[in-house]
Amino acid sequence: MKNLFFCLFFCFAMAQPAATSPQNIRHVAAQMDTLVASSWVANVPLTNIGPSVMSGRVTDLDVNPNAPHEFYVAYASGGLWYTQNNGTTFSAVMDNSPTQNIGDIAVHWPSHTIYVGTGENNASRSSYAGIGILKLTDKGASWQSIGLEEAHHIGKIEINPNNPNEVVVGVTGPLYSKSDKRGIYKTNNGGQSWTQTLVLDDPAGIIEISVVPSNYKIQYAAAWEKDRKAWDFKGSGAASGIYKSIDAGATWTRISTPNSGFPQGTGVGRIGVAAFDVNTVYAIVDNQDRRPANEQTATKLRKQDFEGISLEAFMAIDKNVLAAFLKDNSFPKAYTADRIREEVRNGKLKPADIALFLSNANADLFDTPVVGAQVFRSDDGGTTWRKTHAGFLDDIYYSYGYYFGMVHVSPIDKNHIYIYGVPILESTDGGEQFKTLDAPNVHVDHHALWINPQNPKHLVNGNDGGVNISYDGGENWIKANQPPVGQFYTIYADMQKPYHVYGGLQDNGVWEAVHTTTESVGWHQSGHNAWTGIMGGDGMQIQVDKRNPNLVYTGYQFGNYFRIDRKSGKRSHIQPKHQLGEAPFRFNWQTPILLSPHNNDILYLGSNRLHRSLNKGDDWETISDDLTNGPKTGNVPYGTLTTLDESHDTFGTLVVGSDDGRIHVSQDSGATWTCISNDLPQNLWVSRLQFSKHYPNRIYATLNGYRWDDFMPYAYVSDDMGET
Repeated sequence: MKNLFFCLFFCFAMAQPAATSPQNIRHVAAQMDTLVASSWVANVPLTNIGPSVMSGRVTDLDVNPNAPHEFYVAYASGGLWYTQNNGTTFSAVMDNSPTQNIGDIAVHWPSHTIYVGTGENNASRSSYAGIGILKLTDKGASWQSIGLEEAHHIGKIEINPNNPNEVVVGVTGPLYSKSDKRGIYKTNNGGQSWTQTLVLDDPAGIIEISVVPSNYKIQYAAAWEKDRKAWDFKGSGAASGIYKSIDAGATWTRISTPNSGFPQGTGVGRIGVAAFDVNTVYAIVDNQDRRPANEQTATKLRKQDFEGISLEAFMAIDKNVLAAFLKDNSFPKAYTADRIREEVRNGKLKPADIALFLSNANADLFDTPVVGAQVFRSDDGGTTWRKTHAGFLDDIYYSYGYYFGMVHVSPIDKNHIYIYGVPILESTDGGEQFKTLDAPNVHVDHHALWINPQNPKHLVNGNDGGVNISYDGGENWIKANQPPVGQFYTIYADMQKPYHVYGGLQDNGVWEAVHTTTESVGWHQSGHNAWTGIMGGDGMQIQVDKRNPNLVYTGYQFGNYFRIDRKSGKRSHIQPKHQLGEAPFRFNWQTPILLSPHNNDILYLGSNRLHRSLNKGDDWETISDDLTNGPKTGNVPYGTLTTLDESHDTFGTLVVGSDDGRIHVSQDSGATWTCISNDLPQNLWVSRLQFSKHYPNRIYATLNGYRWDDFMPYAYVSDDMGET
């Protein structure tokens, strides 16, 4: 207990890590080729076995309007890809650049000049910073860095169609740290020099720019105030709004004024804008204001009904209605309506404990009491705005509108618009009514759309699952996922012969294939792709029973894990649950799990505490107190375990690490724990801990400062079980 107290005090006392400077970013980028050439594994032959059809998150695409079979696709962390045969095949454009993280691209097709804004413009958990603007003039054979390294994340790039050297760039800015470089930048000499033409106060940055077709002088820009921490994300603020330029981005005026009819205040979140002509412009807004209480109707009990309810009101709830609520929400069978009523009456439980029991980060992600997506239209160049629709646009943004924010207008019909979030929707009456364009072949979570100006029924869409193409206005879609890209949270290899490889991917579930797999489009002929999806959602960690490879443990975000018998198809949900009346366990987005190397019936799983099952996850015991610094006030689970390992030499010798920088070791199966991270840098994310398989007292540790915008690598080794 003394060690725990000291570590708790010590960790809180340390200052937060410093963000990496633009100078260091430039220095490392310049060294990249030398570092790669001198790497220990530079000459190790590697074979591409995937990813395959699952693909990954598209952030932008740019299509040649005069030859729409030719286009570029930018992936969040998969680089830039080029096709000249309508997506039948793609070639990698940026494999030799220092980063593969992209927020936006712009192509001047007559000269084939490409500007790549590195650093994803979304603000998700897996959105990574870039190194400024890259420029390509030879279809990707070579590239040059042209500045704005301090931008971290690029919102939008707009090129003058008559002059490829005149470019306007919207800078979102760092995701996790403060910056005075957010706003709009312009160059008139192809990036040789930049002028900041709009300065925004931290933490507001520019997420979108829309140029009036055929008039580059008139531009609209969307400012977005957000503040992301590892434990909290504030995705709205009064600084969010729309700016207008009438001199090609040289000067800007805020037009979303209190008298304009556009939403105001702290609830204004991410904004997308789309100009049709000099008069008509659309905007979509993530409105984070709460819905009026009378709009939050429900036909049965909800979790929030138990928050703040009096004893008298609770006892007045019909017993059958309460029983149905308990069943619908998977309360332990021991907690019947009669038992809960009795324990509340006797003071053993409070009504609020029922709501507390259901506190679930994954459910909260889809919580919808916010107003959500709203579409506005101006017909006087942005002077005044009106909402185009009555009521709410439900199930588009849910409560995480920070991940979406685009509106598009048809090049030939100002009343024909598209919006998207989780689904993609179309309106042909100026935004009064919408219909979905989602189809069985289209992944959810949309981020990019191109509308053919010569044939508006021809659409190219980018989403979390790659690229889709439609020629009938979205009734049917082709999937163009030839590029081997994907964002893996984790990979794993089992002990079969030949061994199988498993991967948990961002929003693309968990997939598996034999390691001898070769990537080939020939699978279309056989009808069977080598990769098989075994779990949906955001794919998380994987463990496979060494005695029976059909027994797989995996899951999706926030600790929702399953034991899957792939032979029978049976799935058993195995997440540990707290007791009614106790504080809920806190699960990291990517919750760590581990099968004991000594007995594969024994499974470990980390929340803010370590849990152990002796029977494959059917029953759990908690073998530690809170091994973190505790929760922080915010809307993201924090103070959670992120990594764990067990010694291959000694059963019950365990090491765990947390998202707030704490590392603990136990040498008695969790009976006692010692904090061993006092001498390491504090407040970093412990990304991996591993016991040596050769030296019993050796532990390897890696820490990550990304959530402070600190890009330094931290790797450590201890040969005395963490004492030094």
